[in-house]
Amino acid sequence: MKTKRIHVFQHVAFEGPGSLTTWFKQNNFPVEYTRFYEPAFKLPELASFDQLIVMGGPMGVNDEVDYPWLKEEKELIKAAIKKGKTVVGICLGAQLIASALGKKVFPNKHTEIGWFPILKTKAAEHEKLVAGFQQATQVFHWHGDTFDLPEQAKHLFYSEACPNQAFLIGNKVLGLQFHLEVEPDSLEGMLENAGNELLGEFSFIQSKESIRANIGISETNTQLLYRMMDLLD
Repeated sequence: MKTKRIHVFQHVAFEGPGSLTTWFKQNNFPVEYTRFYEPAFKLPELASFDQLIVMGGPMGVNDEVDYPWLKEEKELIKAAIKKGKTVVGICLGAQLIASALGKKVFPNKHTEIGWFPILKTKAAEHEKLVAGFQQATQVFHWHGDTFDLPEQAKHLFYSEACPNQAFLIGNKVLGLQFHLEVEPDSLEGMLENAGNELLGEFSFIQSKESIRANIGISETNTQLLYRMMDLLD
């Protein structure tokens, strides 16, 4: 596999790349980070990376008053896409891609937290990138917002709670509303730092106990994620 220089946008300490760190190491890909929660963060030059991975976080894409760096981040994401870089967005990251491409990001009808199935769209049935997924695949969710699909995007997945769960533009820009990268340590970080959002056992919000009980699903999800990352340009 061709060497890829990876750059990761990380918004909070407890939502890092999770199992992707192993994928980086397995492929000997050099990785650099912009950690927006650190006072001295620095945005990269476009020429310094081949692939940009934009992680999740509890803030919203429109919270520029509280997080003024969001404006610069969206501008760089847009520039990276225009330059032909590979860009992968996870949860907030997918929303940031949609926003950077001029699409609306807004509160979803349901907050979705826990292990729920995503279902393939008709467009995804013959898409090589997601051939490893079942028609319904259990994945981990933690989001309250959703987005309109960018222009030229292929709609890949939906769920009962949220119509737009994933999209692909060409074979370079991938937005995932869900968390295939989650593993035991990263899951605990999310539960410890954002567990106050689990207000009870509602239709699309599971308890901490239910979430922890199903962490074994992450092993299969990790392999699905690695396959997707291998197949992106």
